[in-house]
Amino acid sequence: MTVTNPGSNPGSPAVARAELVATLNAIEDKLNVPRKFNRLVVQGKKQVATLQRENPTALYAGIAAVASVAGLAAWAIVRGIANR
Repeated sequence: MTVTNPGSNPGSPAVARAELVATLNAIEDKLNVPRKFNRLVVQGKKQVATLQRENPTALYAGIAAVASVAGLAAWAIVRGIANR
């Protein structure tokens, strides 16, 4: 990632400092898990809002499907524990 200004000396400390800052920012962006998670949450919220606006039936059907799967899983766990 090279950041140079026209007319600047490529070996100058200012250019090296700018490259170092850009590299450190890129590393921080890749390794910052909470920031990545927050971005995914924001993106997911936008997608849900879009789906609710464009096709609310599909959204509610998906919610019902997830609730059904969770209920069946809970039932299977309780039944498995009860049958011991």
